Amino acid sequence: MTSDNILQLFITLLPTLIVAAIAYYFFKGFTDNLSLQRRFSLKQDLQKEALPLRLQAYERMALFLERISPNKLVVRLNPNSSNKESYESLLIANIEQEFQHNLAQQIYISDECWNVINASKNATIQLIRKSSLSDKIDSADKLREVILTNLMDKPAPSSAGLSFIRKEVSELW
Repeated sequence: MTSDNILQLFITLLPTLIVAAIAYYFFKGFTDNLSLQRRFSLKQDLQKEALPLRLQAYERMALFLERISPNKLVVRLNPNSSNKESYESLLIANIEQEFQHNLAQQIYISDECWNVINASKNATIQLIRKSSLSDKIDSADKLREVILTNLMDKPAPSSAGLSFIRKEVSELW
């Protein structure tokens, strides 16, 4: 082949190569756009199904925090005896049982929210234990009284968790 033939072949194929490159570029853009649309549609469908589950998890964790609020806890749980240690154990066991019952909810809420809820639970247990340490408290009824008195000046530890849940749920909309 001569150089003229090669040049003639190149000139003949050049428009075909340009049209093929442009067609490939547009076809690739079209298929990528279709793929993005499918993913978006799938994500929307999943969110429609997941949102009620997430809201239910937030509701259950709000209920958990309400139930472990010390002022509601001591009203709901009456002491079995006058022994303050026994009553302290009953309160803490009830908190732990409620927590264990709601452990699965952590997969539907953010890690930060779960950590705040866990911290609220631990702070509530710590408040009960601190209240029980006093030598002046010699009965379960006095322990109840001290726990309620401690909460008159400051909010319950579960209040922070409830506020965080409200804030996070408001961001879902």
